[in-house]
Amino acid sequence: MASTPPNAAALGMAAYRPPPGMQDEMMDAEGRIRPLWQPLLAHLQGMTDEARVHALSRADQYLRDSGVFYRQYGAGQSTERAWPLSHMPVLIAEEEWDSICAALAQRADLLERLMADLYGPNRLVAEGHLPPALIAANPEWLRPMVGIQPRSGHFLHFLAFEIGRGPDGKWWVLADRTQAPSGAGFALENRVATSRAFSDVYQTLNIHRLAGFFRLFRDALLDLRPDPGGRVAILTPGPLNETYYEQAWIARYLGVTLVQGEDLVVSDGRLMVRTVSGLRSVDVLWRRLDSAYADPLELNPASRIGTPGMVSALRDQGLTMVNALGSGVLETRALMAFMPKLALRLLGSELMMPNIATWWCGSAAERSRVFSDPSGLVLSAALGTGLPYDRQEDPVLAARLAPDELTRILETQGADHVAQEIVSLSTTPALVKGRLEPRPLSLRVFLARTAQGWQAMPGGFARIGASQDPTALAMQRGGSAADVWILSPREVASDTLVEPRAGAYARPEPGALPSRAADNLFWLGRYVERTEAIIRLLRARNIRLAESGQAARPLLSAMDRLLASYDVDPASGIPKGLLNVLDSAVASAAQVRDRFSPDGWNALADLSKSMRRLGGHLQPGDDAARAHSILLRKLAGFSGLVHENMYRFLGWRFLTIGRLLERGMGISAILADLSDPDAPPGALDLCIELGDSILTHRRRFTVAASRETVIDLLALDPMNPRSIRNQIDGMAEQVDMLPGAGRSGILSPLARAMLRLQTEVATSQPETLSSAALLSLRTDMAALSDLVTETYLR
Repeated sequence: MASTPPNAAALGMAAYRPPPGMQDEMMDAEGRIRPLWQPLLAHLQGMTDEARVHALSRADQYLRDSGVFYRQYGAGQSTERAWPLSHMPVLIAEEEWDSICAALAQRADLLERLMADLYGPNRLVAEGHLPPALIAANPEWLRPMVGIQPRSGHFLHFLAFEIGRGPDGKWWVLADRTQAPSGAGFALENRVATSRAFSDVYQTLNIHRLAGFFRLFRDALLDLRPDPGGRVAILTPGPLNETYYEQAWIARYLGVTLVQGEDLVVSDGRLMVRTVSGLRSVDVLWRRLDSAYADPLELNPASRIGTPGMVSALRDQGLTMVNALGSGVLETRALMAFMPKLALRLLGSELMMPNIATWWCGSAAERSRVFSDPSGLVLSAALGTGLPYDRQEDPVLAARLAPDELTRILETQGADHVAQEIVSLSTTPALVKGRLEPRPLSLRVFLARTAQGWQAMPGGFARIGASQDPTALAMQRGGSAADVWILSPREVASDTLVEPRAGAYARPEPGALPSRAADNLFWLGRYVERTEAIIRLLRARNIRLAESGQAARPLLSAMDRLLASYDVDPASGIPKGLLNVLDSAVASAAQVRDRFSPDGWNALADLSKSMRRLGGHLQPGDDAARAHSILLRKLAGFSGLVHENMYRFLGWRFLTIGRLLERGMGISAILADLSDPDAPPGALDLCIELGDSILTHRRRFTVAASRETVIDLLALDPMNPRSIRNQIDGMAEQVDMLPGAGRSGILSPLARAMLRLQTEVATSQPETLSSAALLSLRTDMAALSDLVTETYLR
């Protein structure tokens, strides 16, 4: 007889029932709560509704503060969406988890041997164990990789498996992820968020920690280097990829370099990364893009995200790739039909965890076997044909086909298809509007090759359906993600990413800065400073419009000229030109998420949201001026976070040079226009205001503003942080510390130009700095930007 837990009404437990004939992770067939779940459930039932909402909001707030997102695709567009966390974790006992890990380690060994055969002697096809068409016609089987032996001795180093529990209570492999498995970083973010929501009970349960898994894999990557000074990098398709956040997060967490294909070049059989210090070798590359896109020279010529010559570097043993190019062939669903026999052939043992029942429909005899099966069937595209199939998102395809419908499709589309049995996945509790509801579940389990063999992450990435429909597991279709808690009957030792080292401590050298990253940091500095200059101009304009109306038309016209130089039309409160500049800053920051603090990113994102929110209803004058003051304060918060907390090395130097350069050019343009003898009345006071130096001018000069006092303060005073000279002195200081600036006592072209400009400004007098001279200074500073790009950023 079913038992109802105490206080069941609080979570709707009285109505909690899994669908008939399906397993549920929390509730057994008799309606009893499994012992493993009772402490967590009791904790939830002991909370008031208000306390529970507050607890869950802590998890959501953490994800927002950390900037966790995923990319939603649809209607030809992609947008960043908040991470869809299912707050209820999935609980699995340690004993059961150990059996899962052992079975998946066996499968990992099977995939390694299969990969070695497909790109080596190919005996499995020659001996009739695999159909030739399944491999030869497969777009994921890359012929140029045949015969290339990995330098590490292994093809596979990091794997993931989609698994699900069937109605019989057993776990089944739903899919193999060998190409570029994603989700490990998201799994760790899920853990942090969920532990904050349930911090009290989390501390009392013996939950296996995740950090040790990442430490072991990081050490394994480092061990793949031929010498201790070698470099490890993660290859990303770029910011538009749906899992780019995770790729940047993993790179920052592990302390390795995040690179794109354009950052890399192959030279003398070695893979090199373009840095501001010149070419530097990369010894280990963790690939997060599909194999065919890695090398447009030998693989997909249409790729714009790969590196020409990548295959040749692998052929010359100049690089270790994680995982080997061509490993996507192992994800082919049709291979599952042969896995049981391949296990016997290659391992000499049966699979410890079976995969979903699969039939290769490549011959009439095999088709007749499929058609005689009375159960519903799933038709999936084994070789890129047939029904649409999202390889990364759908662990189980949804189309239930009658035998006659399957016959028709196979006859009209050919024989290269695979049929799979539909598995009714187990359900797990999900919190939906304060009530627990059973939702279908699949797990993504991660395995890493380490010095101790295959190690499984003691947890994983759970997909939770948006409804009872198992096709709604994908986040692109409304599904969510949940943490996985592996509970031990014994106390679990805490673990961190940091491993104690023996011997004296030696501070490591900072890593090399890729030229693309330096370029984006340089322009981030420029765009943020440009945003501030535009907002200051708009605020000053609206203040005068509020105070004097059209009587201030001469000054308004002068400011309109300056705004036009930024392609900004002041007719609206938040002009489109201003939004475009800020969007450029956000785009530059997005390219360097691995080098950017979450607080800095959130401050920039908040500024963008505020600007768009305010822009819809601002009235010219005082209303707009107040809004611009709010935006300036938010911008100051971003600048403070970045410039006070960013490590003072090459990345910070390029960001700072960009900021100083843009400010110097902006002040030069303002002074050239507004300090000109023909400028309208009030222009000099406006100069001081735009230079944020009103109080400084009052303290330094007891007289009213004159051209001489304004030029002295805003152009020549080295102690004024807004003056042209201060910007040039600051740039000179940073340029002197860039690689190669003064090599062997010989100044680089950039350093020589910087010294000439610094000397010119330092020896100038207010009376010699005419409007023409100020514009000439601006041109010289613009030339510095070109020299920075030419020297370091190409």
